[in-house]
Amino acid sequence: MKILYTNFHAGPGLGGHNTYIASLAQALRARHQIAVAVPASSSLFAAAQDMPGVQAHAQDYPTRFGPMLAALASMSRLLREQQYDIVHVNGSSDHRLVALACLLMKRPPKIVFTKHNDIPVKPVGAALRSRLGTDHVIAVCEHVARRIGDSPYRRNGISTILNGVDVDFYRPADEEQKAALRLEYFGHKAHGKIVLGSNAGTDDYKGWIDIVRALAKLPRPMADRFHVALAGGALGNAQMAEVDALGLAGHLSYVGQLPDVRPFLNAIDVGFVLSYRVETISFACREMMASGKPVIVTRYAGLPENIDPGRDGWVVPPQDPASLSELLKAIADGTHDIAAMGRAAREKSVGQFGLDKFVSATEHAYQALLAS
Repeated sequence: MKILYTNFHAGPGLGGHNTYIASLAQALRARHQIAVAVPASSSLFAAAQDMPGVQAHAQDYPTRFGPMLAALASMSRLLREQQYDIVHVNGSSDHRLVALACLLMKRPPKIVFTKHNDIPVKPVGAALRSRLGTDHVIAVCEHVARRIGDSPYRRNGISTILNGVDVDFYRPADEEQKAALRLEYFGHKAHGKIVLGSNAGTDDYKGWIDIVRALAKLPRPMADRFHVALAGGALGNAQMAEVDALGLAGHLSYVGQLPDVRPFLNAIDVGFVLSYRVETISFACREMMASGKPVIVTRYAGLPENIDPGRDGWVVPPQDPASLSELLKAIADGTHDIAAMGRAAREKSVGQFGLDKFVSATEHAYQALLAS
């Protein structure tokens, strides 16, 4: 097959969309002709250039009419010249542009659309894209499949294919390595403490501030048993002002945007993804679990689909620091065996979250579509 992946994100962070595409491109490039068409400023563009056999095309997906015409001409030219079998789109902007470009073709490629987030589907736009520029839809979790099933996209057929991670790439470190990494990332601030960490992002909707608010509700000696660690984009001024106001600045380490999060994940004890909108199933959650960490998630969208509560993680209400505080109290009291839960998280990851299952299911969806 000749497959083109598109994505509109232009920033330097890898993010869920880019992780998704990079994983598929890396795995399928040995068996198929793979290309990506993304903004030149995207981290995915650089990643694709480093993948032998993968073609990287600089392509923007503007929303303003004038720039959109130039982008449409560029996409139309690419599709005519390359004659792809499948174009796999991953957001509304690239989906719209690809659909318009395909309208001008006598033999257009099949268009596969992955719904990555929990942003509501706009009925009018979805109806147009469904009828004019979609041949199949992939949902990244059961929650998204239900949402898409109630939208115009149900006419295109839906495959539920849960995101997979490379469980050989993400794996636990031994205790000696972990101790060294903790010292490297957190210095002596986390010595003897339970480190609550996340690489799920630092946008407001990621809800990371709720873990700090939960600590503030604990008796101070108990709060002092925890340290919070964050990897990702810059923290907001309002959030940091609140951390300072709560008197917990010394309980927080921010390590920035990391090119490789594995050492950071191996330095923490418990992961968390506390999103309250947009999120679906979270690559970050699965990366933490593959690294042998139990994860706290909110009861939002597809996040609970990752967790067997009390065995490999916990599920709490979104935006509810009081409930989160009660959980942290139980963790501090030793109610939960964190090491055993981490082993269970790793075991589940190997059995259910592996990259092979994710890639083969996606490849099968392409093959079935071309055979129909």
